[in-house]
Amino acid sequence: MEYLIISATAFLASLVTFFSGFGLGTILLPAFVFFFPVDMAVALTAAVHFLNNLYKLFLIGKNAKKTVVLRFGIPAIAASFLGALILLRLADFGQVASYRWMGKEFSITTLKLTISLLMIVFTCFEIVPSLRRLSFDKKYLPWGGFLSGFLGGLSGHQGALRSIFLIRCNLSKEEFVASGAVVAALVDFARLFVYGEHFFHTGLNQRAGVLLFAVSAAFLGTYLANRLFKKVNLESVQIIVSVMLFLIAVLLGLGLI
Repeated sequence: MEYLIISATAFLASLVTFFSGFGLGTILLPAFVFFFPVDMAVALTAAVHFLNNLYKLFLIGKNAKKTVVLRFGIPAIAASFLGALILLRLADFGQVASYRWMGKEFSITTLKLTISLLMIVFTCFEIVPSLRRLSFDKKYLPWGGFLSGFLGGLSGHQGALRSIFLIRCNLSKEEFVASGAVVAALVDFARLFVYGEHFFHTGLNQRAGVLLFAVSAAFLGTYLANRLFKKVNLESVQIIVSVMLFLIAVLLGLGLI
């Protein structure tokens, strides 16, 4: 069952989020959380996100704007290491609360609560009109890179913040998507480097099957999006998905998933 749900989610997420520059990790993470511990779910999501961004670069990478990538990407890479190290520390913390409901016991852990709150915050950036229009002057690109990279390393939620800063750089649609994909791939590589040894010893290498299915589905979604997305208005779909993500984040924070 996890193969079907995770693959379908990866396909739809990569299709819907291709031109927005963010959203794949936000949508895919809850699907992994249903079947795996939160820390491993973050690592699996990072792997799919990284490989899908490499494929996106193969398709459109030539359009990336080097000056933007350097000013935003270098601070992002540095900060992603810090965020990833904090994630590993949070994974070692025990539960902060527990309760019984309908005859079952549920626990709220520090890591689940942190990821839940971040999911809620970044879901708001997709459904609240004033936040969707938020942007910062390009002189703040290095700071934006640092914040985006840190959150990317911590939870994978780097895209929304990245887009807020890149949107003011006078980029064409192709440059915007390609530049975002380059930065995202660099951050993913950095955080996977940090996650690597820890998650290899906790069984991540035994999840190759589900990872292969998820990556293949994401590739297919990206390929179709590159061919068809300009002809489709998916704003209403994104809003529905965002509302669902908000509900999942609340359930995660309550320890129900």
